[in-house]
Amino acid sequence: MIKKRSIIDVDAPNASTGLINGRSSNILNWDDVRFPWAYPKYKRMLGNFWTPFEINMSKDIKKFPALTEDEKDAFLKTIGLLALLDSIQTDYAGKVADYLTDSSLNALMIILAQQEVVHNHSYSYVLSSIVPKSKQDEVFDYWRTEPSLRERNDFITDGYKGFAEEPTVDNLLRSIVYDVILEGLFFYSGFAFFYNLARNQKMVGTSTMINYINRDEQLHVGLFEKIFKEILTENPEYDTQQLKDFGTAAFYKAAELEIEWASHIIGNKIDGLLMPDLEAYIKFMANKRAEQLGFEAPFEGHRSNPLRWIIAYQEVDLGKTDFFEQKSRQYTKTSDANGFDEL
Repeated sequence: MIKKRSIIDVDAPNASTGLINGRSSNILNWDDVRFPWAYPKYKRMLGNFWTPFEINMSKDIKKFPALTEDEKDAFLKTIGLLALLDSIQTDYAGKVADYLTDSSLNALMIILAQQEVVHNHSYSYVLSSIVPKSKQDEVFDYWRTEPSLRERNDFITDGYKGFAEEPTVDNLLRSIVYDVILEGLFFYSGFAFFYNLARNQKMVGTSTMINYINRDEQLHVGLFEKIFKEILTENPEYDTQQLKDFGTAAFYKAAELEIEWASHIIGNKIDGLLMPDLEAYIKFMANKRAEQLGFEAPFEGHRSNPLRWIIAYQEVDLGKTDFFEQKSRQYTKTSDANGFDEL
């Protein structure tokens, strides 16, 4: 079992003796922390700060009624899906934070949870702009009423429950695999849908907001990747072939569920977004994410991004007004470190 972090430990050092099951005073001094990568992560996450109020939705209000019925359906159901997953993610981040001995990583997890709250607020903000309250309530209940959402959502929630109910090292490691699936794979067909609308000059405000969320999620995936690898470094007895097999199988199953969802909600019904390309994109992302955690890629081939146009919606020069023409956005320049090349 993993021990919960102490509120204060007067005899322990500020820099923790271990990521989990270690000792720490629980006093956060960024100049006295265990992991040298924690402070740069902290700065990056703060640099991403945003709120939904910054996004001008006036054009989307006019554009939404002009969408096709298939586009409206995909739009609302995808928002409903994201609202559920980010709600779960907020709670999961808090549970993980309770068991991280290191105070700097606990702080990062709290920031991550706060960002997930902002993401969920953004979905309410979008819906309140374009549909009546009754429809907004309906969308936020899709997780109860849409059978197509249940299996893929249960896949994540059941994985999280294992750690929440029995906080062992193995269950924490497995829950992180589910986290990377949620934040680094399950959102991605939805992101592609919104970016495709934007390149057709539809719902540009919403797509701007999705771009902010996408940037946050990439940082979150990177943080959990670091935590996953540090746990295995400190506890090598858990770096087993069984864990590797589990990881590859989990990403394979997750990709299947994401493809099934995309076929149901997008199919070949959305102009400019072909299902064969989207399926290949999902398999490409599943391979990338599995390998990030040190697992074998679940799919043979799929080494290049078939939706290269997505990159143009995220690689924005520092300080320039972005292509959405919403406002000036101070982006970090793209590099190998920030993950944009993976899209």
